[in-house]
Amino acid sequence: MLSSADDARYMAAAIALSQRGRGRTGTNPNVGCVIVKKGVIVGRGWTQPGGRPHAEAMALADAGKAARGADIYVTMEPCDHDSERGPTCSRLVIEARPARVIIATLDVDSRTRRHGIDRLGEAGISVSVGILEQEAHRAMAGFFTRMEHGRPHVTLKLALSLDGCIARADGTSKWITGAVARRHAHLERARCDAILVGSGTLEQDQPGLDVRLPGLENRSPQPVVLGEAEPPENWVQISFPEEISGLADTNWLLVEGGAQTAASFLRADMVDRLLLYRAPIIIGGGLPGIADYGLESLDSAHGHWRREDTRDLGEDRLEIYERAA
Repeated sequence: MLSSADDARYMAAAIALSQRGRGRTGTNPNVGCVIVKKGVIVGRGWTQPGGRPHAEAMALADAGKAARGADIYVTMEPCDHDSERGPTCSRLVIEARPARVIIATLDVDSRTRRHGIDRLGEAGISVSVGILEQEAHRAMAGFFTRMEHGRPHVTLKLALSLDGCIARADGTSKWITGAVARRHAHLERARCDAILVGSGTLEQDQPGLDVRLPGLENRSPQPVVLGEAEPPENWVQISFPEEISGLADTNWLLVEGGAQTAASFLRADMVDRLLLYRAPIIIGGGLPGIADYGLESLDSAHGHWRREDTRDLGEDRLEIYERAA
């Protein structure tokens, strides 16, 4: 019998696997799944590009007959609604006859919510829910944000000097941060469905917004421009931050610049996560990272952000914040 510590360890492995699909699953959640038998992982899976196969289907195919009597760890409740793209995961799990199914979090889709676990229970399979729920929710935040708020999960990324500037007064911004921080920023691009800049950034910098990491070039997100600048071919153009709700197949959106664009998303209360790359330089008289977004008082600025992580990236420092309210 596995302990609660074992359950948490294997669920953490499933959550880690879920990140392999992040930014590639369209409107589907990036789920992870591991199958364990007698203390050995016999199957692994994560949601594939475009949303199919689902993580459970991939892991069950990997495990084969070894799934019978095993424990299945999955980061979200197995789907239980019919689809032309394949059988429900709840049915596939039942057919595999595992001993237990351990689920991190319920689905928020009304077509599946609680139906999946009820179906498993009716088939005589032991079901546990809530193991590392918060961690799984964070790992699949793009799906949850879209389902609950009708828009992608938004990360605002800023590369700043110590005095909060993103460029010199003449607009020069290459490079504020060092090579290690820039590589990390490209990894973040690879984990998103779409990436957005404002018209000013497009016209001045003409950014490619692609992923330039060896082996991840095919993970470049869909480029989007906010504003009136003429976009390059294959870019998407929107006029207001609220229009991100109409971006196709997008759970995760990265906003990269500039100051007015950052302010517009903050003003619209549509930023869920902050990535602040701070370089150990002082510019003085440079362009601020964020323009005025209508803050009424210092008191009203407090309580909105919770620091989740900090790390050194070469000479630079990364700070990650998430919405607190």
